[in-house]
Amino acid sequence: MTLNGKHALITGGGSGIGLAIARALAGAGAEVTITGRRDAVLQSVACNGLYPLAMDVSDEAQVVSGVARAVEERGPVQICIPNAGIAEGRALHKTDAEFWRQMMATNLDGAFYTIRECLGGMRRTDWGRVIAISSIAGLKGLKGATAYSASKHGMIGLIRALSEDYLGTPFTFNAICPGYVDTEIVSRNVTAISERAGIGEDEARAMMVSANRHNRLVDPDEVAQTVLWLCGPGSQSLNGQAIEIAGGQF
Repeated sequence: MTLNGKHALITGGGSGIGLAIARALAGAGAEVTITGRRDAVLQSVACNGLYPLAMDVSDEAQVVSGVARAVEERGPVQICIPNAGIAEGRALHKTDAEFWRQMMATNLDGAFYTIRECLGGMRRTDWGRVIAISSIAGLKGLKGATAYSASKHGMIGLIRALSEDYLGTPFTFNAICPGYVDTEIVSRNVTAISERAGIGEDEARAMMVSANRHNRLVDPDEVAQTVLWLCGPGSQSLNGQAIEIAGGQF
């Protein structure tokens, strides 16, 4: 498979799942714009087909100008990966409006802004893929993470609606729903769960590992390889799907 000549844009592309996807797409020949809020992080990984773009997805104006700049430099975005997100649990009775809005602004509004701006150029081409990185929490709901689960459910709804809007076109829209992935986010959550529950960090990590049906953390490259599959030949009938990567059925 080759993605030569294709421009991919990945939000949250400087680390974790986003960086794994970026490297996989660049390895297949794509030119990849990686976005994130921390320019230093992006610059530290920008090489071999990865181009940094500092952009906060919760800020509509930044997304509009950022995507426009990327398109000007590398052409229409034909692979759009809304990946940037906040993963933090909080019980509903402890959730204030500020926390709720921050979660929605990044996870859901950010996906909406990114897809909308990328579609402008994509629609003038003859092929395109929109692959949102949601979560198992977007399908089943995650205990103790109401706002996060709601935002990820919303992302899947957005993808499913778009797949209906563009039926019969050369553009497909899918969501990937990983379980717990071996990234910095899991490491941060280990500390948060440990402090909140009054348990050791080893026990907190074991709780997340056991939440995946195969009792191990998902490797970021497993998500990246799924993205490559959705961009490859024979994937054109995969549309409007929420693909679980969690070691078993939920």
